[in-house]
Amino acid sequence: MRAEIETLAQDIRRSVALLKRHLNWDEALMRLDELNAASENPELWNDAARAQQIMRERTDLDTAIQGCRATERELADLIELIELGEIEGDQTVIDDAESQVRALRDRARKMELETLLSGEADRNDCYIEINAGAGGTESQDWAEMLLRMYTRWAEQHGYKVDWLEESPGEQAGIKSATVRVAGHNAYGWLKTESGVHRLVRISPYDSAARRHTSFSSVWVYPVIDDTIEIQVNESDCRIDTYRASGAGGQHVNKTDSAVRITHIPTGIVAACQMERSQHQNRARAWDMLRARLYEAELQKREAAAQALEDQKTEIGWGHQIRSYVLQPYQMVKDLRTNVETSDTQGVLDGDLDLFMAASLASRVQGGPDGG
Repeated sequence: MRAEIETLAQDIRRSVALLKRHLNWDEALMRLDELNAASENPELWNDAARAQQIMRERTDLDTAIQGCRATERELADLIELIELGEIEGDQTVIDDAESQVRALRDRARKMELETLLSGEADRNDCYIEINAGAGGTESQDWAEMLLRMYTRWAEQHGYKVDWLEESPGEQAGIKSATVRVAGHNAYGWLKTESGVHRLVRISPYDSAARRHTSFSSVWVYPVIDDTIEIQVNESDCRIDTYRASGAGGQHVNKTDSAVRITHIPTGIVAACQMERSQHQNRARAWDMLRARLYEAELQKREAAAQALEDQKTEIGWGHQIRSYVLQPYQMVKDLRTNVETSDTQGVLDGDLDLFMAASLASRVQGGPDGG
């Protein structure tokens, strides 16, 4: 068997071993037996909230255990198939099996990363809020590029994206936008994207073709589900209504019923203009406000992390988490993990897994936990 396949097989076994260690394998097997027994108890659903929690834990644990077992079985079968192909001299069989080993390695790595998504809200949907920094049209265009980048990433991973609020730029781009990304582990994957993003390029809006640096901020916070209780006093909030504005088209419904809610004690604002009725926009905005307050609470729990408002002091120099350099060379570099790539177009088209995986791993290896 070729050295490359041996290396791939070792990578797969390492991923499975890490998964088992993370799960505390023997304890996980016993816990699954307990959860299976509990799920068969007819009295379980007398307490719906507890029942949902048990069924969710059971599903997650069963998925992880079966994933380990299936990966081990598939690897053993493929190695056996390669060895048979070598004995019989059938190169077609060998090539096909080796291709499957490479695909299995990629799936095992993703499965390994999924174990890092064990925070309280990691499984939830999330909101992405993008704001242009100082710099007028340049930063507003960059904000729209970021919105497109995250939309592409979400669509490539089978997530649904809903536009909730959008404020158009004066000449191009957007001043701000908020979208909801729906799908399993959406918040867990996207939470490390919060921060200031820096773009360096030759400006398409500069007749002298000079190089410009632009900043925009990205803030990600989880959608609150029934398992998380966040109380908000309406007396602490100011509610404003206004005419919806935006580029129109598929993103935003033009209405006279947009709603903005400001939580006075914290200064946190949530706005929605997606729905046609003020009642629906108000309900969405309340959900978003609760989610942002919850994210602020998660931030407070991170002893090693800066407070959320400190992070937002300035969208500019010294605060960025990632640089996207298009001129004079091509490079995207994450300043927290030092992961970089020269495939700038791929990144702007949504190829962000490399950066997300490194950020998640660094949090587990000693950085602040993202909740």
